[in-house]
Amino acid sequence: MPVRYEVDGRVATITIDRPEAMNALDPPMLFGLAEAWDRATEDDNVWVVVLTGAGDDAFCVGADLKSTVPRTAADARGESDGQQERWPSMARTLLRDRFFPKPIVAAVNGHCIAGGFGLLLATDLRYASTNATFGMQEVRWGLFPIAGSTVNLPRQVPYCKAMEGLLIGDRIDAHAALAMGLVNEVVEHSEVRARAREIADRLCRNGPLAVRKVKEAVVLGLGLPMAQAFQQELRLAQEVYASADAVEGPAAFAEKREPRFSGR
Repeated sequence: MPVRYEVDGRVATITIDRPEAMNALDPPMLFGLAEAWDRATEDDNVWVVVLTGAGDDAFCVGADLKSTVPRTAADARGESDGQQERWPSMARTLLRDRFFPKPIVAAVNGHCIAGGFGLLLATDLRYASTNATFGMQEVRWGLFPIAGSTVNLPRQVPYCKAMEGLLIGDRIDAHAALAMGLVNEVVEHSEVRARAREIADRLCRNGPLAVRKVKEAVVLGLGLPMAQAFQQELRLAQEVYASADAVEGPAAFAEKREPRFSGR
């Protein structure tokens, strides 16, 4: 399978598994990754997702220039019959067409380029290997970065740095990405997946409903005027305070024990 989906405890690990091609996104992988997001969304036992790439060289280098890109170009020109299938699948794969409710922790184990970079921007916490590189190189090949980078990157780093990356297309190393605020931490290559899992486990100790609603407030609030964002924040806060978890958390604090959250 081009995408591995494994659940351990409350954590689902999604692995882009095509290391012989630097984990490039071919059509089967587009569908496989979209299905993995669906599974993680629908499984109430999964509270956190870890996203990584197979092997030691690449997280994901984006669309396969030999298979996916020619088909996408043909679709855009109206020259193939796959448009109705491929474009929605690509949107689902890259989390462009929906809000993913659970926190996603990225373990960037190598090159993170083009569509892989766009996919990274849909994650919430990011841990990069010392071997990782980052770049949006679509314009160098006459292509458009349709993985969401033109929308998400200027919201996550300073405008001029976003435009430098999008328009020039140079790669940067992990420490430059850290300085830009693109990743949370740079760790030794051999430890990057373990570090991401450690962070996922820490997230699982928090109230899962509170975590999900905080993410929802932040991500969806970015597209709202401030007055509406504050209204949304209040509505989401009320949902959390009305939950069983909001009773369990203070009770655990008073009783000096770890809380037993249910996500309800």
